[in-house]
Amino acid sequence: MPKMRAAIFVEPGRIALDEKPVPDIGPTDALIKITTTTICGTDIHILKGEYPVKRGLTIGHEPVGTIEKLGSAVTGYREGQRVIAGAITPSGHSYACLCGCLSQDGPGEKYGFKAMGGWRLGNTINGVQAEYAVIPDAMANLSPIPDGLADEQVLMCPDIMSTGFSGAERGGVKIGDSVVVFALGPIGLCAVAGAKLIGATTIIGVDKVPARMEKAKTLGADHVVDFSRVDPVEEVMRLTDGRGVDVAIEALGTQATFESALRCLRPGGVLSSLGVYSSDLKIPLSAFAAGLGDNTIVTTLCPGGKERMRRLMSAVASGRADLSKLVTHRFKLDDIEAAYDLFAHQRDGVLKVAITP
Repeated sequence: MPKMRAAIFVEPGRIALDEKPVPDIGPTDALIKITTTTICGTDIHILKGEYPVKRGLTIGHEPVGTIEKLGSAVTGYREGQRVIAGAITPSGHSYACLCGCLSQDGPGEKYGFKAMGGWRLGNTINGVQAEYAVIPDAMANLSPIPDGLADEQVLMCPDIMSTGFSGAERGGVKIGDSVVVFALGPIGLCAVAGAKLIGATTIIGVDKVPARMEKAKTLGADHVVDFSRVDPVEEVMRLTDGRGVDVAIEALGTQATFESALRCLRPGGVLSSLGVYSSDLKIPLSAFAAGLGDNTIVTTLCPGGKERMRRLMSAVASGRADLSKLVTHRFKLDDIEAAYDLFAHQRDGVLKVAITP
């Protein structure tokens, strides 16, 4: 049986490169030869044991590659075709999908547990930090890469671009809106770019890392606030002439950023939460206006499926969204353990890494 290299979860604190059999596929699947992938913050939660997965699982959920083999029931694609698939891989026919919520298509649906819904790659099935990977329900998930686009130009589409843009979309950003984004990591930076693309005219980024604040300006932020120097809520209120923002996007997943985002809203504003929280949230009485502020709180799990990927790649191909500049470091798959060490400890100004087998 042919073998391949893959990054696997060994135990909390250790993800290692190992050798595994090249996986077989079912009739509705596709086998993808991975040409570029990356590491996500969620993978770091797995590494640290903060998010449980089975030992020996191949990690990763952001694939760019070529079709190596198609299942017998898959039509409309060809071997050798360049494709991506979203981090979320919906079946297209579950209750969640038929209700229009593709990201929540998962085995927990039938039990009433919907968190992480359709996230299967590197979670409930083997992922894509490997030489080859199986994409389930290929006809619902494979999206051909437009001619002329390089791997790194579409590398952000499967997860952080889809997630960050959805923060603005779910927040209902409209032309002329004011938006604040708390935490300018990769997803927060994508939220800045998404808000700009949709039509926000005042975008405020909150962080303390100078390089990230400068990157936010290149992606559309009109103002950046260093929360280590000033009270971010007071500064956002000053920048909006005391009105507050129409939409606050929380992109970190902490009590402090959630609460600050809530306090920045105008009456009737929307808090769009993208963060993954590791403990219970508390909603302060004053920040919530005792429940009388007409505010809306929405959450988002990265939208997936081939149509979502097509739309995001169209934004890239049009020149309206260039997120390849988020790639700051490049590694070969053989060096993925070093890539994890760099990314987990956020050294050397790392934002995203590109990993090529």
